[in-house]
Amino acid sequence: MLGSARTFGAHRRRHRYLRAAALAAAVALAIGACSSNSDEGSGAAGSSTAGSGTSAAASVTGLLPIGNAELQSIVESTAKELMLPGVVVLLRTPSGDQTVTYGTTERGGGAPVTLDDHVRVGSNTKTWTGTVILQQVQEGKIALTDPVSKYRPDVPGGDGITIEQLLNMRSGLFNYSETLELNEALDQDPQRTWTPDQLLALAFTHPPYFPPGQGYHYSNTNFVLLGLIAEQLDGKPLQEVFQDRLFGPLGLKNTVFPDSNALPTPYSRGYMYGTNVQTMTDPALPAEMQAEAKAGTLAPNDVTDGNPSWAWSAGSGIATANDLATWVEALADGKALDAEMQAVRMASFQPTDPTKPGGPEYGLAMAKMGPLYGHTGELPGYNSFMGSDPESGVTLVVWANLAPAANGQDPASGIAKTIVDAMFPPAAAPASIPAPAPTS
Repeated sequence: MLGSARTFGAHRRRHRYLRAAALAAAVALAIGACSSNSDEGSGAAGSSTAGSGTSAAASVTGLLPIGNAELQSIVESTAKELMLPGVVVLLRTPSGDQTVTYGTTERGGGAPVTLDDHVRVGSNTKTWTGTVILQQVQEGKIALTDPVSKYRPDVPGGDGITIEQLLNMRSGLFNYSETLELNEALDQDPQRTWTPDQLLALAFTHPPYFPPGQGYHYSNTNFVLLGLIAEQLDGKPLQEVFQDRLFGPLGLKNTVFPDSNALPTPYSRGYMYGTNVQTMTDPALPAEMQAEAKAGTLAPNDVTDGNPSWAWSAGSGIATANDLATWVEALADGKALDAEMQAVRMASFQPTDPTKPGGPEYGLAMAKMGPLYGHTGELPGYNSFMGSDPESGVTLVVWANLAPAANGQDPASGIAKTIVDAMFPPAAAPASIPAPAPTS
């Protein structure tokens, strides 16, 4: 089994959303079983399709079959329990593709969700930033052992922090998205445009969590620094860096690194219960508010139009389900790096908590989730999961347009966990899935 609900995601809880509600890709992709009995979902009945047969995974050696009806049931039951407006699932196997769509792009109405809808993918963006840095390492522009002070002399203690430690979340630098200042600002002025230097200034006013290399703490600060360094080395804006190095070569035509709060059409609106400050240290609403949500007397907030600049290179990306699947397959099978650098990356995974064997692992801007490699992401209103297993040929993408749920759960990660549990025998299934952190 994948393990407890709170360990499926590798970066969650207080890093939960790209935090400030933040980063759902943080360190505890904790997802898990859903426990609500609410029947309220605003979505229409879901639909599922399979590229070949009713159980695309059935013929894959070592995997347990999962039929269309079972996949549909997993999605619908979770969506109703967590009161999700919409969910999309894309499961690729060597035998074909299976897809499930549930609900609508707007709470209480709107068009049915589709695989073509664009959503905010939160901390999955970190894999773009990290991969660009690794490409620059390949090219000799930078070294994993370089101190960050070589490129950003303003980083406190930067002489002792390496590029590798930024990539694997072991720098100790304070996570700016855990600051009250940011969370209050996101609630009071959600369309504010943030610069990377403003985000770093929030982080640098706080002491580090630990000396470099002496622990693990999911921190968006690491990836804002890496984004600035990537721009510096290539001499162009990060949007162009991503397009030239990743999106163009891999044919990711529906993947965007935005410079505004707009989403390309078609897109799904995103919703969250409570505020960023309310869910800053615990994404679950107080019991009385959860009861109101279940009763339908407390509605989630529409947070679609919030400006994602506060997440920047750590979590402001946008994509469709198909593009996420193509991208995570490239991450896992090495299409984005040369063979030598891919081998370094795949050997880089370390436990996020050494006291918990079998728990989530994090490496060079990528998480290992049992047999799956990838990441999770969460920004207010959106939760996404992407994972791929090169050995079995299984790729799974899930997104939901409400995050967090009223009970604090990551909806997409929870659905992904249930699907992976159903497909992989207990010996192969992940004990936990590194999640998004609160983007991411």
